[in-house]
Amino acid sequence: MAALGGDGLRLLSVSRPERQSESTSLGGRGPELCCWVSVFSCLSLACSYVGSLYVWKSELPRDHPAVIKRRFTSVLVVSSLSPLCVLLWRELTGIQPGTSLLTLMGFRLEGIFPAALLPLLLTMILFLGPLMQLSMDCPCDLADGLKVVLAPRSWVHCLTDMRWLRNQVIAPLTEELVFRACMLPMLAPCTGLGPAVFTCPLFFGVAHFHHIIEQLRFRQSSVGSIFLSAAFQFSYTAVFGAYTAFLFIRTGHLIGPVLCHSFCNYMGFPAVCAALEHPQRRPLLAGYALGVGLFLLLLQPLTDPKLYGSLPLCVLLERAGDSEALLCS
Repeated sequence: MAALGGDGLRLLSVSRPERQSESTSLGGRGPELCCWVSVFSCLSLACSYVGSLYVWKSELPRDHPAVIKRRFTSVLVVSSLSPLCVLLWRELTGIQPGTSLLTLMGFRLEGIFPAALLPLLLTMILFLGPLMQLSMDCPCDLADGLKVVLAPRSWVHCLTDMRWLRNQVIAPLTEELVFRACMLPMLAPCTGLGPAVFTCPLFFGVAHFHHIIEQLRFRQSSVGSIFLSAAFQFSYTAVFGAYTAFLFIRTGHLIGPVLCHSFCNYMGFPAVCAALEHPQRRPLLAGYALGVGLFLLLLQPLTDPKLYGSLPLCVLLERAGDSEALLCS
């Protein structure tokens, strides 16, 4: 962050005329100040989100239904108020996105169906190997599995399971809202879209370090193992955050990242070690390789902005004369 005033971060000139003159009167410090406002706003959002999980004092573990219900309340309040942070940022920086705040945050109808389906399909292709592994290890056949998935009783059970609601609904929705829909519009005018894809996930990854507190508190493992696990979790959450940030920019919708987040929470991290020791190791590893290959091949075509209509973040940067052609076309 030491380069906030240098070439690494720059504020695109999409300010109101009166704010531009104000920046000039500050002796050229306006862009630097606005970049600090952007970073501070994102940091405040991340701290507020994580802090909301600990406003309730309890001796119970995080997976206890009572703890989950309380955290639902606090995290939903913070997430609901997070757009106000973007609104305040807009007023402080004078940046005019040329579209409504909700549209900028990915709440729009244009292109919503491909935005919901294609990113999820792309993510399922990436997880082809784990999906094959899940199918091989499942005792029931495909027809029985579909019956279970489509049965109303199964959905009633899921919707009354606090852990399922947290992992598949509340966490994906609130985390993508705060860490993508709110942070990317604030970071992009300062860093550009490309660097924002990799800067935004750092807040997301650091926000997951709070799990260390509970693991140390309940002595779930040795101190070394806990910190090693936290470092690993930071790495893959940062990579995943970059992927969903890329999806958010390329589709201009929030729904795609939310659905992909929910799917990945369900699948978990691919069990590569188990795949190496699986009785059907060869076809399984071929599935892993095929999934990664197809994902890389289809990443650009399935996220082509032409499929999703006008992209709000790209419009924001185009108004400043910075079209970021690689991500916006």
